[in-house]
Amino acid sequence: MGAVVADDGPSGVKAPDGGWGWAVLFGCFIITGFSYAFPKAVSVFFKELIREFGIGYSDTAWISSILLAMLYGTGPLCSVCVNRFGCRPVMLVGGLFASLGMVIASFCTSIVQIYLTAGVITGLGLALNFQPSLIMLNRYFDKRRPLANGLSAAGSPVFLCALSPLGQILQHQYGWRGGFLILGGMLLNCCVCGALMRPLEPPKKPEATKEPAEKKAKKKLLDFSVFKDGGFVIYTLAASIMVLGLFVPPVFVVSYAKDLGYQDTKAAFLLTILGFIDIFARPICGMVAGLKWVRPRCVYLFSFAMIFNGFTDLMGSMSVDYAGLVVFCIFFGISYGMVGALQFEVLMAIVGTQKFSSAIGLVLLAEAMAVLIGPPSAGKLLDATGRYMFVFIIAGIEVTTSALVLALGNFFCIKKKSEAPHTKEEAAEREELNKSEDKTPEDAKVDSIEVEQFLKDEPEKNGEVVTNPETCV
Repeated sequence: MGAVVADDGPSGVKAPDGGWGWAVLFGCFIITGFSYAFPKAVSVFFKELIREFGIGYSDTAWISSILLAMLYGTGPLCSVCVNRFGCRPVMLVGGLFASLGMVIASFCTSIVQIYLTAGVITGLGLALNFQPSLIMLNRYFDKRRPLANGLSAAGSPVFLCALSPLGQILQHQYGWRGGFLILGGMLLNCCVCGALMRPLEPPKKPEATKEPAEKKAKKKLLDFSVFKDGGFVIYTLAASIMVLGLFVPPVFVVSYAKDLGYQDTKAAFLLTILGFIDIFARPICGMVAGLKWVRPRCVYLFSFAMIFNGFTDLMGSMSVDYAGLVVFCIFFGISYGMVGALQFEVLMAIVGTQKFSSAIGLVLLAEAMAVLIGPPSAGKLLDATGRYMFVFIIAGIEVTTSALVLALGNFFCIKKKSEAPHTKEEAAEREELNKSEDKTPEDAKVDSIEVEQFLKDEPEKNGEVVTNPETCV
């Protein structure tokens, strides 16, 4: 495994866009699958938990909410840990935590104990794997980054297709306790994925100076200056509103089908349909986002994806039979896949790669409260009304509202801001290039070697998005 390497994203290291990056992409695919599919797949066990502990829908919905809240709310903690210890050690510890939580949950005797084990401990373990895997993926990919993000995001629907029917089988064969125990063992694969996250090595210099070492020691573990960026604030606000309703339909669609009188296996198959469509939607959307004309306008594509998702929820509220739920899952899978493939690509386009590590941690923290209250509030509404229609309508309104906030905010703020440099380093770079253009042909000839070396050392630009392997503070 090697020594602990602080993930400072060394400058001068160009993203390989392949090579070992494909192994990193595979690890990120597995981690993303567990992180996002697990809270939805656990909903398969809700009926058994309700019968055993004598609780309501809102009580069991807290399990998924706590899992997602830990995944989101510990973002800043993950950023600090990654910058202090490195991606690989953090992911190894996270894999152990994720497995331990589910194993202990299989011996719990109350719903509160399940909240603490399957919710808090497992959620923390998944969080310590999810964010570092994204950081490493964005270090290894530059020109192919939209495609890489789309492929890694496809892990969520692939695992959802597998974990949902698997959970149903485990529940029938071994009960919810045996199912939790087996799922806990499966989560140990997160440690294997963490072992794949080999840090990029900076170029070796003949003479090491003390100045870079001093500068490195002064680096912040968490950069709050991203809140000065109007685009980041708008994105965070829109994302927080979005997650209030984004995860509600997948959590309740299985129970919806069961209450309509359909068999458990047939109801669980709805998540498989949703996930199967999602598998193709994410990489395709990643390829579209990587097109030369589309990539600078990813924010608008992301807004359209959210509107599409919200409208699908509103139409799904009218479903009264299994066929209607199948149609809903097909269109929800398409829109949900688009959202999943674009959310982190858009965030990086707004803040730049240098501040991405801090930005993603702070965004996840801002979304944590919304994730925590979203599904339980929907469960309370369901307990009070007994109708799933209102649950889906509220979710659709919330997601549509977030799309309008992002689109309008982008039109009035982010678009104007993109004309100015994101960072002081970029401003200095442009100033240097402008000076080189103003030089006489003789001066340009004299400095041609320096300019050539400067361009080699600098990371390439793709569209309007400044890409750089430095994804840590």
